[in-house]
Amino acid sequence: MKSFKGKTALITGASSGIGKAFAEALARRGASLILTARSEAGLNAVAEALRAAKAPGVEVIALDLAAPGAGAKLAAAVAAKGLEVDLLVNNAGFGKWGDFLSVDAAVDAEMVQLNITALVDLCHAFLPAMQARGDGGIINVASTAAFAPLPYAAVYSASKAFVLSFSEALFGECEDKGVHVLALCPGGTRSNFAAVASGVAGLKAPTMDTAESVAEAGLKAFLRKRTFLITGKGNGRIAVLARLLPRKRVVRTTGRMWKGLLQSRGLVKG
Repeated sequence: MKSFKGKTALITGASSGIGKAFAEALARRGASLILTARSEAGLNAVAEALRAAKAPGVEVIALDLAAPGAGAKLAAAVAAKGLEVDLLVNNAGFGKWGDFLSVDAAVDAEMVQLNITALVDLCHAFLPAMQARGDGGIINVASTAAFAPLPYAAVYSASKAFVLSFSEALFGECEDKGVHVLALCPGGTRSNFAAVASGVAGLKAPTMDTAESVAEAGLKAFLRKRTFLITGKGNGRIAVLARLLPRKRVVRTTGRMWKGLLQSRGLVKG
């Protein structure tokens, strides 16, 4: 894929944050959109704004991808509309921060379902047609948390490590079939993600990118055939250090830093 113009992009988690920014950026580039998220009202608001801005085409499918079997339901809904997906943007996901045992097991199961299972299911659903056409692409949104185990966000960091590894492996399988796969790894981003993860409104990381800058960087990296991209100033050092330092030291360092941040917000006890 050399351009997004005239293509159809399916974006999950498109009602806000990075997903919404992807929708806006792709519409500006001439792509038609299929937007999905749990919030129908949020999706409709995004769709109305895009249509008012003369987006080529916008379809809305409200669906909770954290529910078992949701990936297949979404694929069936797209097929029922007679649409083909040229670019799949697997953006939907959430995190939960705190001591592992303080997080309800059902929440962790939902996180794995959304961050991993639904993402894999959607790749299964739309990749075959892309390969048959010899053209297409997938952007899987991981995180800088994918590069190192993160105590006090154990399931979240593990889920994003899966997304990174899976995406790079899938790139290796698809490279000679006309389909490109990118793992996008944002650092702190201005969205409602941190509020959901922490349960505290207004929680901010020391430095944060805008959702718009992350989406723009992701689309440019995709066209440049990058296999992964880390966004945010200085975040690239995380990947380098995590791969060079002894694993125990990495875990102790990330755990100490993350615990300190969460303790300062009253999210982890001493």
